[in-house]
Amino acid sequence: MFLQTWKKYLPVIILLMKRSDKAEQVLDMNSTDFQRATAGKKIKLSFSSLKLNNGKMGYETKHNALASDLIAVLQENAQSEGLMRQKKFEFSMNSSFQLTIRNNTPVPELTAENSDESV
Repeated sequence: MFLQTWKKYLPVIILLMKRSDKAEQVLDMNSTDFQRATAGKKIKLSFSSLKLNNGKMGYETKHNALASDLIAVLQENAQSEGLMRQKKFEFSMNSSFQLTIRNNTPVPELTAENSDESV
């Protein structure tokens, strides 16, 4: 239902995924893009806390069509798939059509061996 809409925003989403290393990223999207995709059906056009670990979403929670289609589009693109395999991302979208992208990849800790090498 939302695949074409997500494909439209995919290049910007990939760019924001790359930038999410430094800070949380927010993409303001056009509400009419999503409302057209629903074809008049009453569907919740938001989701919260969609966590991806190595490109896969957790199955502990069920996500709506909006979130599921976002994951499908990300998984079928080679560039976004590569980013998702290397890092842990969290996506959420509020009712104002703002997609928030967080990079939850743990920062590697300095071990004693690494700190000795830098001295």
